[in-house]
Amino acid sequence: MKLSDFTNSLSPLETSVLVLFVIYIIFPFKTPAFLAGAVNTPIGLISVLIVTLYLFFYTNPLLGVVYIFVAYELLRRSSLAVGGPSDSYIIQYTPSESKRAQEMVQMNPDKTLSLEETVISTMAPAQTFYSEPELDSGFKPVKEVVVGASVYQ
Repeated sequence: MKLSDFTNSLSPLETSVLVLFVIYIIFPFKTPAFLAGAVNTPIGLISVLIVTLYLFFYTNPLLGVVYIFVAYELLRRSSLAVGGPSDSYIIQYTPSESKRAQEMVQMNPDKTLSLEETVISTMAPAQTFYSEPELDSGFKPVKEVVVGASVYQ
């Protein structure tokens, strides 16, 4: 179906409503406070949904599609007009950066060695490397280097 078929089947009332919808979408009208307060309630959201379904079932589908954009803009603008119920809570309970940094320092104290770590670090055997034997006996001991067994490597 072509767009001209949709526009030709519009009644004069539907055409005027479509023009109003397009004007509301294009121009940044502020939503009045009483209407914004009504739209931000659960009953207001349900009524917007009911109007959307009504327009899809009983009018031209083009009007229903355009109303989806109008409903989105209405919800967005009404949340901006009221200030958004969640915005005030977020701003009120969000700590400043300096307060968060102080809390993080308190939650992450300086690292101290536990008893086990101190005992291991003091009692771990140090690797010794054999030097040339003083006696020239032909025997040369072989010892592999154990990596990671001591703190001193």
